[in-house]
Amino acid sequence: MSRRYTYAEAADELRVDERWLRRHISRLPHSKKGRVVTFSESDLERIDALHHHEPTSGPLALVPAPAQGAGSHPMNHLRPLPRRGTALQRA
Repeated sequence: MSRRYTYAEAADELRVDERWLRRHISRLPHSKKGRVVTFSESDLERIDALHHHEPTSGPLALVPAPAQGAGSHPMNHLRPLPRRGTALQRA
């Protein structure tokens, strides 16, 4: 059987405040028996994965940010609609 963590132990493992866990419990994986809430090791791994962020630019980025060229963005061809009352002209 895997180890079960209380709120305080899970907060220490995740390096977050215990109040944060209690406030967000409805959106976090956990087990509940009666009023007792526990977290398994896999629950803690899933919580960490849900809230993990890798930088996409800067010195810590694993992959460099894409170059901002004239045609590099996939939605670059889109243009805003004309003002109301003016007819659309095909270009």
